[in-house]
Amino acid sequence: MKVPFAILLACCALRPAPAQEPAIVIRARTVIDGKGAVLRNTNIVIRGSRIAAVTSSTSLPVTYDLGDLVVMPGWIDTHVHIHRHFGTDGRPAPFNEPPQQAMLYAAANAYATLMAGFTTLQSLGAGMDRDLREGTASGLLPGPRVLTSLRAINERTGDVPQIREAVRQMAKYGADVIKIFATKSIRDGGGQSLSDEQIQAACAEAKAVGLRPVVHAHAASGAKAAIRAGCGTIEHGMLIDDETIELMAQRGTYYDPTLLILHYILDNKPKFLGFGNYTEQGFSYTEKAVAQVNQVLRKALARHVKIVLGTDSDAGAHGRNAEEFIYRVRDGGQAPMDALLSATSRAAESLNLQGKIGSIAPGLEADLIATNGNPLEDITAVRRVAFVMRGGQVYKGGVVSPPSPSQR
Repeated sequence: MKVPFAILLACCALRPAPAQEPAIVIRARTVIDGKGAVLRNTNIVIRGSRIAAVTSSTSLPVTYDLGDLVVMPGWIDTHVHIHRHFGTDGRPAPFNEPPQQAMLYAAANAYATLMAGFTTLQSLGAGMDRDLREGTASGLLPGPRVLTSLRAINERTGDVPQIREAVRQMAKYGADVIKIFATKSIRDGGGQSLSDEQIQAACAEAKAVGLRPVVHAHAASGAKAAIRAGCGTIEHGMLIDDETIELMAQRGTYYDPTLLILHYILDNKPKFLGFGNYTEQGFSYTEKAVAQVNQVLRKALARHVKIVLGTDSDAGAHGRNAEEFIYRVRDGGQAPMDALLSATSRAAESLNLQGKIGSIAPGLEADLIATNGNPLEDITAVRRVAFVMRGGQVYKGGVVSPPSPSQR
């Protein structure tokens, strides 16, 4: 007999609460705290799922001595499509595939993303993300913390009243965020696809129901309409102009340039070509977009726009999310520390989760990772994640330190 997912979660919740767990102590020579500071010879004390203390004391019994590994907060990817994957034919899976199959791949993608050092992701979005969110939150599935839009507002949603109703329905169904397509895909030229009035209605209704509006926007006109409507985050922005960048700086709008997906699609052209709008013309637009978005990123950095890290990971790219850091530093001119901040405290702020994740401080969730090598000195160290803890539970690299003579 098939047991409904909600009943499984309820059974998990009915398990008796354990007695107070002993503290876990992580020691590292180098800690990047997620807010711009580098700490030396530090112990991070964890009780349950949260950080209890950050101290230089040497008298604590150490659970995990990470030595020369560089510790930092778990990374946050603010833009993925976690259910997307390649099929057995090596091509992107059709959008109408059986939901059971899509969920299996979503779970596998989530695990790969966690192992790559990303302990929180925002999936924008598919309805099945809700079950994945519940599964990873309960511990039933190993994976990052999941936020989801469930669906999206686009030109097919309808007129202003229909858009407002669609936003209310998404909120009722359990969305964490409202995704709005203000423009077409870059593969279709990126032109504005919703009217200014429709964008304003979607942003206003999202805020009215207490959700963050996140806007897919390439054309400057669509991006400016979204910023003026009070939407908090602009995704992609390949075609935005200096006026739009200035407006983002003035309004405190977050910007996510999503470089990884452009490179990944171009590097895997034979797999994507012919699927949907992955046409030769679409690839031509994508090739041009790489240089365009690097220029936008450099200008946004110069104007101190609040840049967050998102990858737009699609089929085949999950688990490779950290390549986004490398593209931004190597090609976009972003400083390594700022790139790390874009995936830690600043990303957490963009999700309104700064009081829960994004930095290493008492009271926050014990989402911690460690790299073999210092990304401040060599950004490619982000590829070498050797330790992953999410919510106080170790998923990767959990080698217990031997007891000291005084503890034997």
